[in-house]
Amino acid sequence: MPTRRDFLRRSAIGLAASGVSGLWLRADEAPTEHSGDLGTYGQYLKEQPAPPRRDAPGGLAPTEDNILGPFHRKGAPFRAKITPPLEPGKVLLISGRVWGHDSRKPLENAVMDIWQANSEGRYDNDDPSHPPAKDVFQNRARLVTDESGYYEYETVHPGAYQIAPNVWRPSHIHYWVRCRGYQDLITQLYFKGDPRNDTDTFIKKSLIIALAAQKTRGGTYEAGSFDIVLAADK
Repeated sequence: MPTRRDFLRRSAIGLAASGVSGLWLRADEAPTEHSGDLGTYGQYLKEQPAPPRRDAPGGLAPTEDNILGPFHRKGAPFRAKITPPLEPGKVLLISGRVWGHDSRKPLENAVMDIWQANSEGRYDNDDPSHPPAKDVFQNRARLVTDESGYYEYETVHPGAYQIAPNVWRPSHIHYWVRCRGYQDLITQLYFKGDPRNDTDTFIKKSLIIALAAQKTRGGTYEAGSFDIVLAADK
C-alpha cells in the first residue's frame, strides 16, 4: 500500500511536470485576520494561580543506560506520534523532561530517537526477508525537547516478544537521547506490573514506570511519565 509520503511526493512531481511548481498568492488576498486580544477572558486568566514549578527529580542521578538492541534504524521522521494511524493496541501517552545532571536544569533541544515493537511484539525491521522500505518508519520517530526540556508522544503499549526458547523480553520502549554538552544516552523504558519484568536479564529497576488509566469521551488510554537525566561530557 502506498504511504502518505508516497502520495505527497507523487503529487509534487505531478505539479512540477504540469508547470505549476511556482505558486503565487492572489493579488487581492487579504492577510488572515487575528482573533483579537484576551477580551473577556483577560480578567479570568489574571486571577488564575501560576502553574507549579517543575523541579528536577529527587537525587538527580544520571539515568541508567540499557542495551541498544538489534532493531534501531537511523533517520526516523520528527513527529509526536510514534505509531502509524489506526495502529491496533492500547493507546499510550508518555511525557517527561530531559535534565542536565551538572546544571540541575531542564535541557532544551535534546534530540530523542524513540522506537518500539507493536502491540504484537513485532518491529518493522525484524524480518530480514521482508525489510521495510528505506523511507517507511513504523513505530519509531524522533522528537526534540522544548524550552522547558519537555517532551511528549503518543503510541500504543508495546507487546512482549520471544528472543530464545523460553526467553521473553517484557514490554519496553527504546530511547537514544543526545544533547550538546552531554553524553549520549541509550536506554529503555519499562512498565510496572509486567509479569516478564522479573525474568528479564537486561532490565534495570530505575527504568520502570507506573502507568495510570485516563478516561476520555472516546474511551481510555494509559499515561506515564519518564524523566531523563543526562551526564555532562567528560
